[in-house]
Amino acid sequence: MTAELPGDIAPGSWHPNRDRARQVQTAVKVVCGTFAAVSILTTLGIVATLIFETIEFLQAVSLWQFLTDTKWTPLFASKQFGIFVLVSATVTISVISVLVALPLGLLAAICLSEYATPRVRRILKPVLEILAGIPTVVYGYFALLTVTPVLKTFIPELGRFNALSASLVLGIMITPMVASLSEDAISAVPRSLKDGAYALGSTKHETILSVVLPAALSGIVASLILAVSRAIGETMIVTLAAGANPTLGFNPLVPVMTMTAFIVQVSLGDAAVGTLEYKTIFAVGMTLFIMTLTLNGFSFWFVCRFREKYE
Repeated sequence: MTAELPGDIAPGSWHPNRDRARQVQTAVKVVCGTFAAVSILTTLGIVATLIFETIEFLQAVSLWQFLTDTKWTPLFASKQFGIFVLVSATVTISVISVLVALPLGLLAAICLSEYATPRVRRILKPVLEILAGIPTVVYGYFALLTVTPVLKTFIPELGRFNALSASLVLGIMITPMVASLSEDAISAVPRSLKDGAYALGSTKHETILSVVLPAALSGIVASLILAVSRAIGETMIVTLAAGANPTLGFNPLVPVMTMTAFIVQVSLGDAAVGTLEYKTIFAVGMTLFIMTLTLNGFSFWFVCRFREKYE
């Protein structure tokens, strides 16, 4: 016979620690469920507010006018509500910023994951991520007071407020997001794939281009789309550096007004609560929400469609 130790619990027997563990587990479930419910209800509340206020706005302004007007002047005596004036500025700045962040972030991710030694990686990655911790208002003044004067030496017709300097600085700001997420995706590629490529005679850069990047494509695209969503929703950089002139078109050399910059302008108190001008905030916010939701939906589909699974 085997002696039963004092701490042993016979199967089927009651022990106070078992009830205590159940109580702790139940408490944890309740706390986690409560926080999850709060986040869900908050999201639903935001969406419901946008929907109801946008419906009220569209009862005063037709959807056709909202989509086809070529000017955006809701705060002027002659009111026009062409949302594509703001959308074109937002898209212009976002595209240019992504064209800056994609090569910088992807090359940084490849360097950190494939070329840098562990010691260099421990130094470079925190330095790179410092860029993500700088307040956006600092980036905005940097674009306005430093980048724009430098660009004017090469482009004399560039205005003091312009989309180009805001786009370049915004691209620098979202570079750490692209680099960090892409580096995680590249590092997740199994070592066996790389070893197989080396065994077939591939060089390091051939292995990266032909094996590593295709295997990590879904993660890289997801990081890029998240960066685009971040660029679309950026406020302070575009408010300070891009100006407040609602101009239709995709010319980055002139002052423009993005959707977030307009929301800031109206939120300063120029429009009374409940007026049509005030409700334009929610119409613009709903448009912004639809754009980012579409991007996130595409990101989810792309990751599910092209994600590589390895044993």
